[in-house]
Parts: sequence; structure tokens; C-alpha cells
Amino acid sequence: MSRKMVSLFIILYTIISSVYSQSSVQAKLLSSELIMNAPPMAASHAATIIELPGKQLLAAWFGGPFESSPDVTIWMARYDQGKWSQPIQVADGIVSKTERYACWNPVLFLTKSNRVMLFYKVGPNPREWWGMMKQSTNGGKTWSAAEQLPEGILGPIKNKPIQLRTGEILHPSSTESTDEAVWTIHLEKSDSLGRNWETVEIECNDFGVIQPTILTYPEGRLQMLSRSKQNAVISTWSFDNGESWTRLSPIDVPNPNSGIDAVTLRNGLQVLVFNPTRQGKDWSAGRNKLAVTISVDGYYWREIYTLENNASGEYSYPAVIQTSDGLVHIVYTADRKNIKHVVLKIS
Repeated sequence: MSRKMVSLFIILYTIISSVYSQSSVQAKLLSSELIMNAPPMAASHAATIIELPGKQLLAAWFGGPFESSPDVTIWMARYDQGKWSQPIQVADGIVSKTERYACWNPVLFLTKSNRVMLFYKVGPNPREWWGMMKQSTNGGKTWSAAEQLPEGILGPIKNKPIQLRTGEILHPSSTESTDEAVWTIHLEKSDSLGRNWETVEIECNDFGVIQPTILTYPEGRLQMLSRSKQNAVISTWSFDNGESWTRLSPIDVPNPNSGIDAVTLRNGLQVLVFNPTRQGKDWSAGRNKLAVTISVDGYYWREIYTLENNASGEYSYPAVIQTSDGLVHIVYTADRKNIKHVVLKIS
């Protein structure tokens, strides 16, 4: 048998085994609820979530009169004993007595030493914003003073970082040009304390991509999936712990220019939450549906659950984690008025 035939056989075997291993996986809805009973803000968007020691959850999002308003701040709520607390404001965009900007896209992250990091952006828009960070050593009960990240560092743009065995933290990030014509992704690295930052550039070619999320695989492989202008989720791979990345390519998952998030489950299954639609004429078109898809290899994906299927409205910007009990928790924007929390059992 020729080398070419052997390679083809391996590829076909990988595809068939991947399809077979995913075919029996199902998702069961355990709960679905809005985080706020009576939202203290007119609009809410871009949620993030972590599990704390003691099986509590912490969620954050930005909220205010409307997106980009200088009065938009970062809000947070705690989930304990089956209930969400009343939201409290934990960060704002006040620069001085006369200068104030909107807050954007919070990202919560719990390090291996149980340090909670809150990253967020401040600025007039996503083309001109800058990265900010707060930290907590008591599970988010109190926070350090807000500090601006080093110049040129934005922190994780929408989705959670991952921490390597070395303690180094990899932050999926991106930039948008001032004329909005160019979108590019990159990786930012810090130590376990959120210090000593470095940037890893990624060649994006003609793809317009932002807001990446990172998945992990055996043998140290990493995959980064991104929102795009190309009506598909875009993928890139690293085989050296994020030091370099392959050329970008689309996977067979649609994307209507809307935020995604993904997580690697402890059994190796990859879970991606996304809007299963194509981009329409209006920027927000296609965000009325939200779904969950799974993969074993990062190439073949199968949709297993529909979170939202509405005629209109916006159900978008998911954040997904797996908690210590094996359950999958998803938070997302509920029509820009609230944040929804859904718990699934995927098995």
C-alpha cells in the first residue's frame, strides 16, 4: 500500500471514529433561568462565568442605558444554594472627575491558586478601548483597585483564558482597526499573577476575526476558534503551547458575525455555543437562535441542543464552563435586557 493510500486511510478512519464517538452524545436540560428578577439597568450584554471553591458561581456582564454609554459599568452576581444574588456594580469607566467612558466585555478567570481575575475594557468603542484588570483573593467578595494593563495589551477580549501546567496564562485576544475594516486575533500571555505580558501574533490573511476562544487536546495541542465576518467559525491550531499558530481556516459551523464560546470537557469532548445562522443585512441579524454543538477532533461538529429559537430578538454572546460536578453551565445575553443561565448535562 502506498504512503498516500495509508495517509488517506488514516484520515478516513479518524473521521469515521470521530463521527461514531459523537453520535451517542446527548444534552439534557436541567435548568434555565434569568439571573435578574428586576434588572437595575436598561440593557445587559456579554456575560462571563466561573465556578468558585464551594460550588458557588460568579457571573459578570456589562450593563447600563445602552451599549457604549459612558454610564455602562461592570455588574456581578453570585450563585449560591440554587439562587442568584442581587447584582452589584464592581467596576466603572471613570477616568477623572470630568472624563468617563463605557465598560465592555468582562472576563472572569479563576487561577490554579484560586485567585479570581476580572478583565474588562474601557473606552469609547472597541476600536479605541484599553484593557483593565481587578483581582480578588477571597472569591470576589472584595477586589483590588482597577489597574490598566500594559500598553498594547488588551487582555482576553471576550472569552476565558486557559492556564498551562507551568502556571503561564494564555489569553485569547483581538483587535479592530479604527475604520473597522480589519479584524485580527492574537494571543497574549501572562504569568500566574497577571504580570509579565507578552504577545503572540497570528497571521489572519484575509479573514476578519475577533473574540477567539481556546480549546485543549491531548499531547498539548491547542485550537482557537473565532467569530468572523466570513459567515463561519474560523479555526487555527498550535502544537507548541501557543508559541505559534497555523494558517486560519473555516470549520463547518456558521457564524453571523456574533460572539461564540467553547470549553473542553474533562472527558475530552469539545463543546461550542454559537448562533447557528448566517449574517443578514442588519448587524444583529441571526442572533435570534442559539445552539450547542460538540466535537471530538475539532474538525467534525454535531449540533446537539437548541438553547433559543425565536422569530426575532437577540440571544447571543455565550460563555460556557464545566463545573466540578461535571455539568455544563452557559450564560448569555437575553434580548439585551437580562442574562440567562442554563445548565445542561452532556453525556
